[in-house]
Amino acid sequence: MSTMKGVDDAFLGVGDKPGLDIWCIMGTNVVPISKNLHGKFYTGNCYIVLSTAELKRGSRQHNVHYWVGEEAKEEHCVMASDKAFELDAALGSQALQYRETQGEESDKFLSYFRPCIIPVQGSFSSHWRRSAEECDQTTMFRCEGEHVARVTEVPFSRTSLDHKAAFIVDTPLKIFLFSGCNSSVQTRAKALDVIKYLRENRHSGRCEIGTIEDGKLVGDSDAGEFWNLFGGYAPIPRDVPDAANGELMTTTSKKLFWINKRKLVPMDAHLLDREMLKSDRSYILDCGTEIYLWLGMATLVSERKISVTVLEDYVRSQGRSSIGQTVITTEGHEIADFKLQFQHWPKNVVQKLYEAGREKVAAIFKHQGYDVAEIPEDKPQQSISSNGSLKVWLVDRGSVTLLCTEEQEELYNGDCYIVQYSYVEDGKDYNLFFSWSGQNSVQEDRLASVSLMSSMSDSVKGPAVVGQVSEAREPELFFLVFKSLIIFKGGRSAAYKNSVLQKSNRTEGYQKDGAALFRVQGLSHDCARAVQVDLIASSLNSSHCYILQDGPSFFTWTGSLSSPTEHVILDRMMNKLFPLKQSFLLKEGSEPDHFWKTLEGRSEYSKEKCVKSWPADPRLYTCTFQQCLFKAKEVFTFCQDDLATEETLILDCGEEIYVWVGLHSGVTSKEHALDIGKMFLQAGNGQDGRRSIFDTTVYAVAEGDEPAFFTSFFNWDNSKQVVSVLGNSFERKLAMLKGISPKLEAPDRSLRRSSSRRPGTLSEPTTPEQHQPAARRTFGPASASVGRVAKERSGSSPALSPSPVTPSWSSRSRASSSPSSPSTPVIARRLFPSTLHGAPHAASATATASPARRR
Repeated sequence: MSTMKGVDDAFLGVGDKPGLDIWCIMGTNVVPISKNLHGKFYTGNCYIVLSTAELKRGSRQHNVHYWVGEEAKEEHCVMASDKAFELDAALGSQALQYRETQGEESDKFLSYFRPCIIPVQGSFSSHWRRSAEECDQTTMFRCEGEHVARVTEVPFSRTSLDHKAAFIVDTPLKIFLFSGCNSSVQTRAKALDVIKYLRENRHSGRCEIGTIEDGKLVGDSDAGEFWNLFGGYAPIPRDVPDAANGELMTTTSKKLFWINKRKLVPMDAHLLDREMLKSDRSYILDCGTEIYLWLGMATLVSERKISVTVLEDYVRSQGRSSIGQTVITTEGHEIADFKLQFQHWPKNVVQKLYEAGREKVAAIFKHQGYDVAEIPEDKPQQSISSNGSLKVWLVDRGSVTLLCTEEQEELYNGDCYIVQYSYVEDGKDYNLFFSWSGQNSVQEDRLASVSLMSSMSDSVKGPAVVGQVSEAREPELFFLVFKSLIIFKGGRSAAYKNSVLQKSNRTEGYQKDGAALFRVQGLSHDCARAVQVDLIASSLNSSHCYILQDGPSFFTWTGSLSSPTEHVILDRMMNKLFPLKQSFLLKEGSEPDHFWKTLEGRSEYSKEKCVKSWPADPRLYTCTFQQCLFKAKEVFTFCQDDLATEETLILDCGEEIYVWVGLHSGVTSKEHALDIGKMFLQAGNGQDGRRSIFDTTVYAVAEGDEPAFFTSFFNWDNSKQVVSVLGNSFERKLAMLKGISPKLEAPDRSLRRSSSRRPGTLSEPTTPEQHQPAARRTFGPASASVGRVAKERSGSSPALSPSPVTPSWSSRSRASSSPSSPSTPVIARRLFPSTLHGAPHAASATATASPARRR
């Protein structure tokens, strides 16, 4: 085996396959850990953990963590940081490095070892000396965390208990769970996952389970047994705030240092800017709870090693070795949290010359018929049943008009529309709604369309998913629903026409007997579109096909880089736009003078291949409101079990985000869910920092109504998503763990009211006028009494009091850090900017239910 200079032989050839590789520092050696021992860490050792993930673009992402046990020797800590740096070098110096301290591990690190890691006293070298005594003694654990369990062994004593966390007492015959009154439902549910792990690994699956709720004693046999372990019941003192962490978070300001020959040179960190970081230097950014080491891409390997040593010395000198998180990142591979510390950070990093050239060359070879895997396939990434039924409504000043079949595949960029697609999947009826806004539509119609869509989707029977879409940023799913779509310039709504007249004395838009240019695109015959573009030569692109109309004359133009599939789509769209008309077929470079004259003369246009970008890897975030501020926190290595019924989560897929709403969350309507999605985009969370709602499609999905195009991002198990089971996530898991037959919810299903219709029967939505007397349905079960409580809590101000059509808050909210308590939605609602809500009159809008032609 060949060796790499300055890199330990144990690291050669690693990182090629997805998964984990773990090494333990033993003396001066790096010892690989076998798979069956992954997740077992000893307090007297240091470990190096490599996580390799396969990205959708085909490349691999590496994260290097070095874990430091609380009893590890200092020389082993230094060696672990050096070896982690060597591993990064072996991987091309593109990995992120994290320093993990026992008891203060990052969520990313803990997510690798679900359900938990429980450090073992001693060292790895003496692990075989440990006997089965750990099953014969009583141990006590403190459990925190909502999506990853932070488990810490604590002394078996009543004084270890508090009201903030969940506690597990593992005895030889029974495992007890004590839930502090201030612990969240999700923390208690995670503690049950730990108990399941202990029962299977320490008790061979044979052990009773008892649960004790803080403050509840009467009639509870488990509580009696539990307190007898401590010699009897005694009150638990009130929780004391964590002064150390609290002071650190509130009083520590950002500190930026330049590393100059092992010395730290302070820099002005009042207003951080990306331009302060030079590529030939290394910097330490101290943010209090996080410390970052940034390595410029032009720094030498020797300088980087020195910088890592300086970082270790800085952490120890500050007495911070057990507080917060330390991240080492190389220029060009910064994480989002690091970028957010700076006032100005370029939104998109310029693509490397090698990667850009590789993709263009691959595109040319693929166009010539070669099998190339360097670029994504030109086929839909999403799928939906093609046998559904389509309905389209035009939005005009708070009212909707159902378009006739002949017109529902013809949209105008000055209008807003509501689209309903009803289909059957796995024997279940689904309804997909879109609110589409043209680029030239007026604000009045945009605001009304979202509110109207929410109301209309609430009135259909069966699951309903809603999405907010803007022209030119439509997802593939939108075009699959239409199969073939034409987008004209101009508009038919009165609001649009009035706005045009105010700007000029002439109307704009497509003229049937005039001149027009249409760009034709598509991935298949059932996913095609023709979009009217500006009638100038610069609108052309060698990657696409076009239709040019000049009165009675028609040209079909094929770009030199367009595909045979697009040529077939071009013929189809020509027949759809201008049936029975003949066109002159032109290849790029053979255009007659008449062609250029219609386009106002020759001019430059793009002749580079438009390479389809790779889809973004999905990332999951929890949404909370803390001190009247919206917060989003990433859930790493996510799975279906992370969709807790008390929470609202966002699945970020780059150009699309899905707002998933649990049955017991505090989100009250689909419009409310879309608002949360907009806040997520505006807050700068997720893939690319701050994004506009006009650049991103936002979906709202309710628990139990997940369509296939959402579940495809998970390893989905339909048997887990039993929304009819009574209770929150803790109660559901407890019933499964104890083998108790679950109780079912009451018949009032709100959005998921059962239907006697056969699958495939069209569900007609009611218009706002038809269902206005009843309160709009919500994501959670409605409760008039809870609605009254919410109204009283909101005060007498009309701006905060729910209107007659405002849905009541969910009555099954539980204590949680997510927006799930009854009062949280009231606070959250006040936080939304006015621009995020529908027009005041939208809820009482009128509608024309019968199909009609609009001219």
